[in-house]
Amino acid sequence: MRAILVDDEESARDVLSNLLARFCPEVELLEKCNNVESAVQAINEHQPDVVFLDIEMPNYAGYEIVRFFDEVRFEIIFVTAYDSYALRAFEISAVDYLLKPIDIERLTQAVSKIQQTVDFKAMSERYSLLGETLQTNELKSIIVVERGYQKIIQISDIVAIEAQESYSYIHTVSAKKYTASKHLKHFERILEDQPAFLRVHKSWIINKTMVVNYSKTELTINMETGIAAKLSKYKKMEFEEAIFS
Repeated sequence: MRAILVDDEESARDVLSNLLARFCPEVELLEKCNNVESAVQAINEHQPDVVFLDIEMPNYAGYEIVRFFDEVRFEIIFVTAYDSYALRAFEISAVDYLLKPIDIERLTQAVSKIQQTVDFKAMSERYSLLGETLQTNELKSIIVVERGYQKIIQISDIVAIEAQESYSYIHTVSAKKYTASKHLKHFERILEDQPAFLRVHKSWIINKTMVVNYSKTELTINMETGIAAKLSKYKKMEFEEAIFS
């Protein structure tokens, strides 16, 4: 697996290159770069399989590197010391990242996930969504993988998210239901700054703008598309305050 490492701090480049040499022997480090411009040259020259890319650098942010290529034909593993909001941006984009200081187990997991056969169109969509989210500081879409195919779902189209064992069903305004291999907690975390969404049950997150009515006796919430979400008795007061305030 051929790799290029990009970080404007020499100490950070040295730390990661040493970790790769020690714990990821399958990675052949071709070049270390200190900015996006030199990284673009190195990528064009070496055609790597993966680029380890710091986010915060002078002149260009790391995620802007994709603008220099008509088609991104390499995986990117971002390395970041960003805050929790930016980490949610990585999660909704389904883009892998390493948090500084780098955890060895996370590093080896990220390397092992890199596939030999890559869907370059899907990969470009993920990087595009990440860049848009980080630039605008606004979460507009999420990416889910359903039966091996990548789906981009507008957050404003989500009616509710329903937990089903280790999976989640994403119900949308078109009445289409997507299956995501993520726990409900994952979606609660990435939507926590979205005021329209409310956790109302251990198995349900709803878009409160799409509530039609609810039953106090049956503790069910009827949504615009006809689905009925469960309401926990422990969440009833919070739900009523959110709906009627």
